[in-house]
Amino acid sequence: MLKYLWDPANVITTGGLIFSSVSLFLALSNRLELSIATALWAVLSDHLDGVVAAHTKNRHPDFAKMGKSLDGFADIIYGAVLPAVILIQLSGPSVFGLVTATCLLAAGAIRLSYFDNFGHLRDGSFLGLPLSYDIPVMAIIFLARPWVPVDLFAHFTLSTFILLAGLHVASIRVAAPNVTMYVAISIFAVIASSTLGLRGLS
Repeated sequence: MLKYLWDPANVITTGGLIFSSVSLFLALSNRLELSIATALWAVLSDHLDGVVAAHTKNRHPDFAKMGKSLDGFADIIYGAVLPAVILIQLSGPSVFGLVTATCLLAAGAIRLSYFDNFGHLRDGSFLGLPLSYDIPVMAIIFLARPWVPVDLFAHFTLSTFILLAGLHVASIRVAAPNVTMYVAISIFAVIASSTLGLRGLS
């Protein structure tokens, strides 16, 4: 089965899984800034693998099927499991943290199950907010952390992710990223990752 990873897009997806694994380790070690900095590279991998897959000529259907399933597992890890772990680490043994993490995991599983079965809407947009928004939102919140009162930071972050969990399964249309958005996401990910990484190492 490992032969199906010998495909440019699937190699990138696997690389994203490795970034997610490192990020999970850092989150469980309570090095949250470094965890998010690493997770942003999993986000970049997720965006890049689709672009590479679309531009790979004569791609064998079996590689494409394997890539689709692999991508779904990668999405649930970096888009739901990882944010849930970060939230629990941030909030400590709180009921609010447990509820938020549970809602995020459930919403992520439902959202990806729907997309796996029904795909994009007819106009090419997504139904519900994609999970790929979670880590960038987490990065923005942590970038602003020095300016947020300590006693409010965890509560604000949990409240934001309760809202995101609802948006993941809401009947809203979200436009698929275009080239300009991919470039903007990539630039943001590199800058945010560098900033949070340096902060986490200091």
